[in-house]
Amino acid sequence: MRLITEALLRSEFKKLNNLSEYHVDKNCIVTPSARAYLKDRKIMLVFRESKSLDSKKEEIKSNSGYVSIQHGYVCNDTGEHIKVKPEHMTQVFANRLVTKDHPRIVLRGKLDSLQSKILEVQIIAEKKKCTKLLEELEEGLNFTRNILRAEVLEEELAEIELIGLNEEEIRKMSHNPKKHFGIEHILPHYKQGELTIRLNSLRSSVREVELQAIKSFRIGNEIQRLDIIRALNRLSSCIYIMMLKNHAKLY
Repeated sequence: MRLITEALLRSEFKKLNNLSEYHVDKNCIVTPSARAYLKDRKIMLVFRESKSLDSKKEEIKSNSGYVSIQHGYVCNDTGEHIKVKPEHMTQVFANRLVTKDHPRIVLRGKLDSLQSKILEVQIIAEKKKCTKLLEELEEGLNFTRNILRAEVLEEELAEIELIGLNEEEIRKMSHNPKKHFGIEHILPHYKQGELTIRLNSLRSSVREVELQAIKSFRIGNEIQRLDIIRALNRLSSCIYIMMLKNHAKLY
């Protein structure tokens, strides 16, 4: 089953002009952002009957007829057909290959590393019997996994809610700890203890992922996937709230 994403369309439309229709097999999955991309350009999405395995091809209708791409791999940057995936390349979506240092692949790696770091902090929280913190970190872990899923499938992220707080509540609590936790903003120090310092390291890691997301979704002066960037920003604020709560001995 083929996945049609906005990134795929952008890549293909660099090579084709004046499209009025975009033809796909009826069993293809077309992401919401891909549908919006076609709609904005007044291009009709047309579903057709699937072809047999022997003759299966992907076709894009242009003024000059159909441009066919044999099944296998396609270099996302050049459009070159590749039968065997090279070791230095990987799939950014569907059968589209990019080098492993492509910004989107780097972002996925950083999201993967972030999950590992959350798990490490969870082990410490469990040893210290901080059950509530352990549960909140689990929410953060699942939230991170949802961000990765939304990036890979080009799905829009759902409304943000973490540790029982919505976006606005996260912002208010992280900006005014005196009001909500009875302490001032904290400057990390080794004497604050292992958990607080580990949480601070985790918060810093989220910031690094956020910066990579901006690099990954910058096209000229336009930044795409603001939903992902906003989610990462709120996640870092949420982890700062965990730091504050731990420092204030609220766990």
